Amino acid sequence: MEQDWIWGLVGGLLIGTGGAVYLLANGRIMGASGIVGGLVDGSEWRHWRERGAFLAGVLLLPVLLYPLYGEVNTHITGNWVVIIAAGLLVGIGTRMANGCTSGHGVCGMSRLSLRGIVATVFYILAGGLTVALFRHGLGWI
Repeated sequence: MEQDWIWGLVGGLLIGTGGAVYLLANGRIMGASGIVGGLVDGSEWRHWRERGAFLAGVLLLPVLLYPLYGEVNTHITGNWVVIIAAGLLVGIGTRMANGCTSGHGVCGMSRLSLRGIVATVFYILAGGLTVALFRHGLGWI
């Protein structure tokens, strides 16, 4: 039997724990798009140390874990145009929705936020429709 689901469970527990710790320590929601966006647009530079530490952890942890696990197959497409377009669309979408999966999906839903629940329902639906169209319909990914 495949055991890959365990890694998803472990990752989900780690993200949930990180969100709880961030909220308890800082009194703010751990939304990755908000953390990055506040640094990029300059609106949250007063919290640059904690935001920088968060981003450093997100970027450096995979580098530190690489010697233990080696190469990981992500099943992502090799088409760089699709990867870049997807990244830009996700970035624009998270700014329009005032949050991302970590902000709305993990932190918002765990607080029973109606806005978080509604946003999560819509981005899950949009993701499913996108996969259906671009993978199964057009064969691009």
